[in-house]
Amino acid sequence: SRNCERDEFMVIKRIYSKLRHWYNRKWLHKTEMDIKIEEMRRRGYIIGEKCHLYSALGTAEPYLVEIKDNVTISYDVSVITHDNAPIKVIEGATDIVGKIVIGNNCFIGARAILLPGVSLADNTIVAAGSVVANSITQPGVVVAGNPARIICTTEDYAKKNYTYCFNFDNMNFEAKKKCILTHEEKWIHRSEMKKYR
Repeated sequence: SRNCERDEFMVIKRIYSKLRHWYNRKWLHKTEMDIKIEEMRRRGYIIGEKCHLYSALGTAEPYLVEIKDNVTISYDVSVITHDNAPIKVIEGATDIVGKIVIGNNCFIGARAILLPGVSLADNTIVAAGSVVANSITQPGVVVAGNPARIICTTEDYAKKNYTYCFNFDNMNFEAKKKCILTHEEKWIHRSEMKKYR
């Protein structure tokens, strides 16, 4: 009986969610991104303006995550606001918690992980797969690795990658595909890794 009630509740919740999305798109002319960010704000995330968030960010403490203006967060990014390990080694303790603050105009690459208590200065780029275990206080840098370390400035990054850049704004899938396939000279090719001695 309880399982049946719970199943009915979940069906009603899904229907309500779909109706709300339809209403927002059809009548309020909101994008999927607008709707997603509104829902994240309702759950407690502090999110600035002009952000693009492609990850769910799934943390148990969304009120400990502050994302400032013009931030892009790629897919599968994790923001971890608590550490439950103390429960195994410190009697009477269960967790360590810390707020995560992402500054203005930051980019967080795919599958990056931000650990409890870290802050990113404005204009920070976090490379894909990086683990940010310490705050980045210097603005305008690129960080990479595990643990993430500063590898260059954003100015150096821009100079190095300028010739490889495309602009896919307002392109559908086919237009983007055509643009990429007709400009192979702009494709990036990674150099061979140095051999270990």
